Amino acid sequence: MIVPGLIVLFIYQYLPMFGFVMAFQDFKPAFGISGSEWVGWDNFTYALNLPNISQVVWNTFYISVLKVIASQAFPIAVAILLNEVRMMLFKRTVQTLIYLPHFLSWIIMGGILVDILSPSKGIVNQFLGLFGAEPIFFLGDADIFPYVLVLSDLWKDFGFNTIVYLAALTSINPHLYEAAVIDGANRWKQIRHVTLPGMVPIVVLVATLSLGNILNAGFDQVFNLYSPSVYETGDIIDTLVYRTGILQAKYALATAIGLFKSVVSFVLIVVSYVLAYRIANYRIF
Repeated sequence: MIVPGLIVLFIYQYLPMFGFVMAFQDFKPAFGISGSEWVGWDNFTYALNLPNISQVVWNTFYISVLKVIASQAFPIAVAILLNEVRMMLFKRTVQTLIYLPHFLSWIIMGGILVDILSPSKGIVNQFLGLFGAEPIFFLGDADIFPYVLVLSDLWKDFGFNTIVYLAALTSINPHLYEAAVIDGANRWKQIRHVTLPGMVPIVVLVATLSLGNILNAGFDQVFNLYSPSVYETGDIIDTLVYRTGILQAKYALATAIGLFKSVVSFVLIVVSYVLAYRIANYRIF
């Protein structure tokens, strides 16, 4: 039964990888891969000398790191608060509501964000207008755009991450809470001395494994929200590859940039796996 799955995986995941050879060619669609001229590392040298490459790499790291921090801190706080709720109906309702955005694509989320963040009719600017604030062009201001990306990504996925941490809380021995109560600990001291230490292994594991995605700042999200006015702070490696390869038809250069990102990501995945094994004793096999 696993054979059809392996065939699909090979066709759509591994077979296209042979196209990476274009990164070492002066690729001409008319000649194909077999007929195009080999140019060695020229495409990589050209990519590293692009005037905006350092800014794009910085944007990718900056946005990714902010997302990792936000996706760790906020779900942990919400999970601890929900763990303290004793009304199961309220708890289940909140879990469902915060989990729903996870099922929406970034195309739908992008449309929602464009509407609610609109400087003319958006509900956010209308609310700020009640206090006399001037309209803010959230999706057109280069200084604000990275934080819009982080907050919208947090809105979409913090419900899913919260459930992961709620599951981790169920593994804490309830006798530890009983012992803390006998010792006179209030709810805050129980959280500080029992709940938080009990969550440390899963927090370390999730944070360590997230290092492997540090170069994935979210193509779908950025592509659906950005515009030329925010390229300075919102352009990431994936969107640069898209514009270079699809819009400018520089297939070889785009492949070189994408291959460079893949190699660095592979190294980071290996490092994160080793750290997860050393710190949290996490192993796939």
